[in-house]
Amino acid sequence: MFALGAVAGSASAGDVSTAGLRDGETYDRFIVKYRDGSTARTSSATLQRSLVGAVSRAALGPANGKPVSAAKLRRLGIGAELVKTSRKLDRVEAESLLRQLATDPDVEFVEVDARRYARLVPNDTYYNQYQWHFKDPVGGINLPTAWDSATGAGVVVAVLDTGITAHSDLDANILPGYDFISDTFVSRDGDLRDADPRDEGDWNPVAGECYAGSPVQDSSWHGTHVAGTVAEVTNNAKGMAGGAFDAKVVPARVLGRCGGYTSDISDAVIWASGGTVAGVPANANPAEVINLSLGGSGACSAVEQNAFNIAIANGSTVVVAAGNDAGNVSGYSPGNCAGVITVGATRITGGIASYSNYGTRVDISAPGGGGSVDGNPGGYVWSTGNAGTTVPTTETYFGMGGTSMSAPHVAAVVALMQSVAETPLTPAQVLATLKSTARPFPVAPPANRPIGAGIVNAAAAVQAVIGGGEPPAATVLTNNVAVGGNTGAKDAVVQYALVVPAGATQLSFISYGGSGNADVYVKFGSPATASNYDLRSARPGNNEMVNIASPQAGTYYVSLVGKTKFANVSVRGSYTAP
Repeated sequence: MFALGAVAGSASAGDVSTAGLRDGETYDRFIVKYRDGSTARTSSATLQRSLVGAVSRAALGPANGKPVSAAKLRRLGIGAELVKTSRKLDRVEAESLLRQLATDPDVEFVEVDARRYARLVPNDTYYNQYQWHFKDPVGGINLPTAWDSATGAGVVVAVLDTGITAHSDLDANILPGYDFISDTFVSRDGDLRDADPRDEGDWNPVAGECYAGSPVQDSSWHGTHVAGTVAEVTNNAKGMAGGAFDAKVVPARVLGRCGGYTSDISDAVIWASGGTVAGVPANANPAEVINLSLGGSGACSAVEQNAFNIAIANGSTVVVAAGNDAGNVSGYSPGNCAGVITVGATRITGGIASYSNYGTRVDISAPGGGGSVDGNPGGYVWSTGNAGTTVPTTETYFGMGGTSMSAPHVAAVVALMQSVAETPLTPAQVLATLKSTARPFPVAPPANRPIGAGIVNAAAAVQAVIGGGEPPAATVLTNNVAVGGNTGAKDAVVQYALVVPAGATQLSFISYGGSGNADVYVKFGSPATASNYDLRSARPGNNEMVNIASPQAGTYYVSLVGKTKFANVSVRGSYTAP
């Protein structure tokens, strides 16, 4: 939204909001608010002259040989006029009309009468019961709101893992992949590299066969679980949901019995990004996102770093798990490599998972599950799997925990972002947007165990891409504690967030004091802007108030936006605790 500056001796032109306009859609209903006391508020003839003039200046083409016209339908409860044009306008025409309407000095603001739709709620059988990590207002990543704008269509995500098993709730979103394992002991399939990325099982039948003290363990079906988190088929009345359910997954098998080798993993990274690997056919579907839910101790090797550099130069965003050693990620690779997005793990409470690696190299966090401390299903991340204890048998669904589960949440959000970007985002742009839109931790991690900018916020990240900008980072408010000294220029934004617990009542945001004129905008679950908000208070001066008697549990964002320049304004958020 923008406002033209005031001209001495005359009223300023009105505010124009184009937030409701989308390419490919058409519009014939507009909302025009004339200023209190203006003639257009009381004279139908004056109002109609204003509309006729705006339509003429907008230079709209005729409809069926007749000039486009506009007429008032009715007055809204807020005092604005609902106006309808004689034909539907495309995005460019609608924006032109809005801007011409706003040139009338009697107009306070104009916007399109945008359509709103019911939120997408997947009908997958186990979604509501199990997949808290997508939707829980405290511990989740705010996916349902994001799905209203983005589903990952047209984006390819490479999952470098144990391979993939056949699964009716995943197969439709799987593209041809490759098996990069070059050791028959690790591979188990009796051959070396080939175009078959099927997971043959990674069970260990003998204690100590992988390293000193390594346990006997069943097959994990780790790659199938990770791939399902990214792009499980959704809204098909079965199973569960995927984070970017219209994206496609290219599986690259790099892990098997006793893990996998750096040489194989690095080749897979380059191949997945569209690079060339000797002896391997070119990847027909280069990935915009590469997920590596794997790692080990030690520094980032030159081989790994060079592979990541090539992938990033090819335009791929590389997302990696921080690791599950409860240690500083500086000692664990590939989370300590440069240029990758390193993801820590959180619980359903929004606090750090006890096992998560940490440190300043962690960029952002996502649900990994807290394990038994949070019970079942809340202690685990749920996705596709297989019932076999050694080789694959029947498909199933199950819960797993770890930063391995956190990383694909972020990879899915990146896929959503890329699917709505007008041009592909660079890896650096992706990281900046993820950080700037991250949700504050409901439970702050210990100061000596940082895990990034916050919990990934799918809806806010997608909206930032659609809006063409990155909202400022939010400062977390403490209940009923004012923050003063807020100062900014006209249109400047100062953003705060308040985490509201379940059962709280009488939520209130107020601003007061100082000089100038700043308005307050409030939104649940994602950053508030002057064009994207749930509630606002826009009185003259700085004494603003927004009240919510029965708030939802989760994060509310409040933005102080300069109507003019402002200085030393205080902001306070408060609620009655349960």
